[in-house]
Amino acid sequence: MDSLELNALYDFTGKTVVITGGTGILGGEIACALVGCGANVAILARHMDPAQRILDLMGPRASQAMAISANVVDPSSLHKAAEAVHEKFGKVDCLLNAAGGNKPQATTSADLGFFDLPPDALRWVFDLNLMGTILPSQVFGKMMAEIGEGVILNISSVSAIRPLTRVVAYSAAKAAVSSFTQWLAVHVAQQYSPRIRVNAVAPGFFLTKQNYFLLTDEKTGEMTPRGKAIISHTPMARFGQPEDLLGAVLWLLSPASSFVTGIVLPVDGGFSAFAGV
Repeated sequence: MDSLELNALYDFTGKTVVITGGTGILGGEIACALVGCGANVAILARHMDPAQRILDLMGPRASQAMAISANVVDPSSLHKAAEAVHEKFGKVDCLLNAAGGNKPQATTSADLGFFDLPPDALRWVFDLNLMGTILPSQVFGKMMAEIGEGVILNISSVSAIRPLTRVVAYSAAKAAVSSFTQWLAVHVAQQYSPRIRVNAVAPGFFLTKQNYFLLTDEKTGEMTPRGKAIISHTPMARFGQPEDLLGAVLWLLSPASSFVTGIVLPVDGGFSAFAGV
């Protein structure tokens, strides 16, 4: 394979990628990278102001993108979004399920023990991370099934591989996302088309809005004890940067990974491989 053929593998011109959670630090970085590779990008977001900021970052490439108001745990909202994507771009080639998150009420602390975690907070985390992956996969995956090809890429977490202290609901929900990824990969390949692939990436510790002040002190900017513990268990000795995800994401969305389905790929600086000794 020559260099032109290799470059063509990562040319997304004419391809349409739907991104949930595309207004977050990681999702936004991926959205900008994809339009830079020629893709049409549809960002699904609950709030339009952050989505507009991502479009602004794209500059002239924003003509290849659209922002749609949608809620990943509301099927009717997702169906309306699918109609809008179809009307503008005609089809969906890839779905990136990047919506997810945690909340303090579902996290143990000195003031909130496991036995006192409120059920509604636990359900909220499961709904956002697990149902917020399953429901978009139903809606946009069906569009792929109708044309017989496509890629679904989910965002799991290193905490699905090695459950982390405190984040009980988040770790369990992301483990469920990893399991669902493998199940769906087999199901769609056998029941619909072997040209529909389903994979996941499992990011390690990235400085995002969700965990920034868990890992760094809000007043001093120094690492918290939890942040120091993470770095000491990360062989590459640093937190991830948003661009660190791009290679894995572009590979799994592209024809370069055409024989890859059902995997959960850690992007974690070696955290999941290190036993601590």
